[in-house]
Amino acid sequence: MTDQHERDRPWLMRTYAGHSTASDSNALYRRNLAKGQTGLSVAFDLPTQTGYDSDHLLARGEVGRVGVPVGHVGDMRTLFDGIPLEQTNTSMTINATAMWLLALYQVVAEEQGADIAKLTGTTQNDIVKEYLSRGTHVFPPGPSVRLITDMIAYTVGRIPKWNPINICSYHLQEAGATPVQEIAYAMCTAISVLDAVRDSGQVPAERMGEVVARISFFVNAGVRFVEEMCKMRAFAQLWEKVTLERYGVQDPKQRRFRYGVQVNSLGLTEAQPENNVQRIVLEMLAVTLSKDARARAVQLPAWNEALGLPRPWDQQWSLRIQQVLAYESDLLEYGDLFNGSEVIEAKTADLLAGAEAEIAKVLAMGGVIPAVESGYLKSNLVSSHAARRARIESGEDKIVGVNCFDTTEESPLTADLDTAIMVVDPASEQSVLAALEAWRGQRDEAAVQTALAELKATAATDANLVPATLACARAGVTTGEWAFALREVFGEYRAPTGVGGAPVAVAAEPGGELAAVRAAVAATAEELGSGKLRLLVGKPGLDGHSNGAEQIAVRARDAGFEVVYQGIRLTPEQIVSAAVAEDVHCVGLSILSGAHCELVPDVLRRLRRAGVQDVPVIVGGIIPAADGEALKAAGVAAVFTPKDFGITTIIGRIVDEIRLANKLQPWTPAPAPTS
Repeated sequence: MTDQHERDRPWLMRTYAGHSTASDSNALYRRNLAKGQTGLSVAFDLPTQTGYDSDHLLARGEVGRVGVPVGHVGDMRTLFDGIPLEQTNTSMTINATAMWLLALYQVVAEEQGADIAKLTGTTQNDIVKEYLSRGTHVFPPGPSVRLITDMIAYTVGRIPKWNPINICSYHLQEAGATPVQEIAYAMCTAISVLDAVRDSGQVPAERMGEVVARISFFVNAGVRFVEEMCKMRAFAQLWEKVTLERYGVQDPKQRRFRYGVQVNSLGLTEAQPENNVQRIVLEMLAVTLSKDARARAVQLPAWNEALGLPRPWDQQWSLRIQQVLAYESDLLEYGDLFNGSEVIEAKTADLLAGAEAEIAKVLAMGGVIPAVESGYLKSNLVSSHAARRARIESGEDKIVGVNCFDTTEESPLTADLDTAIMVVDPASEQSVLAALEAWRGQRDEAAVQTALAELKATAATDANLVPATLACARAGVTTGEWAFALREVFGEYRAPTGVGGAPVAVAAEPGGELAAVRAAVAATAEELGSGKLRLLVGKPGLDGHSNGAEQIAVRARDAGFEVVYQGIRLTPEQIVSAAVAEDVHCVGLSILSGAHCELVPDVLRRLRRAGVQDVPVIVGGIIPAADGEALKAAGVAAVFTPKDFGITTIIGRIVDEIRLANKLQPWTPAPAPTS
């Protein structure tokens, strides 16, 4: 055995955290650092991520729910109060507004007396995957790539230890990507970004190696252990090849594949959630056991994330999982455990060949941006996700506790569901709004307007936008003001949904469930004399996680519904207007951010005011049981959560609710003809 002093350095251990207010999150960060966490990973709330102030109409119900609200430099000061930024490695999961948040972070670091050249950390800043999976994009692809390019050029010169972009394949897997698609589309994004930096003229050719050295990746590790480990080995080999051959980077250190990982949340189950612990451990092993493809930073979800917002104790449990592996086991005392394995080498080569073929296809289209704009990438992901869901529903893919081994003892972890997750105090939103109003009242308004005018003027040229953004931060500009100034110049963007181009994932075989639902849809439409049943699938608020909504839309289409789906980020008013205009038979709302208690009753009230009485409203998302009962009491016809994995069954329930609302008899299939 090697000497204890020769052990490898452990990876950075993070917990993705932030909620309620900047001061609440600051207290949480201090506690996590005291427990041995070695890096901060900041979760921002959806208004901050999408460039809205907390008092904007679309922000209602979303403030402080899935992360911390940061509206201006004062919030950033509070967030990192007492935490020396020069000595802290901070990861910020922020994309469309990444330049703004980095500017706020730099200004606070300067106020602390830090040398900004010594700052270490990461801004995710990968807008491409937002168009495909997470939905927090703001600007069109061209201006978005420009913002990324400007940040990379700035940080390479001024904050050389900072990772200005984290090419993020994590959410591609959550949106359905196969390992081949995850590798290929992430690599296409990296190529697009590096080409843009090279072609911008902001970085001399001889410094491109420094740019490549600061590109990091953020990947997903699913439960298929061998495949996921081989995926990471294939990723590393492909990055070595691309950086050497396409960009001529000669220094092996600059070519090293640098990645952090969040293990898979898509596979966490609401049913028997204690099983999520072993899933999390297995997924962590896939990205830590192989030394040559080991993650440099790991953050683990909590066992109860499919139920709601984890508590500090739940996050501590996930941190301890990492610490036991790193400090109690002998893993870090050896070289790569899998070198020479024929199985690993063959699987890695297979994934590599598949990824290279898909990359060639995307590059032949002109690269990742045309592939986004055409809808090619989104359609592929929606199709892959639909195929995966079909395998789960058929039982081909086994999910323990969900579609097999589902008998269970009562779990002491979830005996009291109301205390098994953290609940954000609704009063915290009001305190944030009051503080924002006070901030606007005490700042130098003339300085704010001057800074915003300069930002818009700079955006209209090809000059680097970071200096004008820093000036806005120092002047006291708010997040929404910065983003809306750029919206004036760049416009906004609605990404393709991918629903229309997705092929049928489940065959309507005679005697099968989908065939029965199709018959029910057709019979109900005929009884109502409406030609086709129409289902509106709506995403109110700022939650951009649209995977579930897309799968419902695709399966409803396959069952014979006419589906109205306009994508993400709609107000309750827009959803009701569409429901009335399209004369729909059911409204389905999807919310995963926790804003359901605010937004769903608003939709119900507006429907009633519009005179719509007989259209059932159903809701899906991460909705605690008590909230589900409250929504039903308010008039919601049905509530679906992650435990309802049978999509065809859900579509059948929608038909039942339409029949009930229209006072039709429960539908029963016609008896099979006798021979």
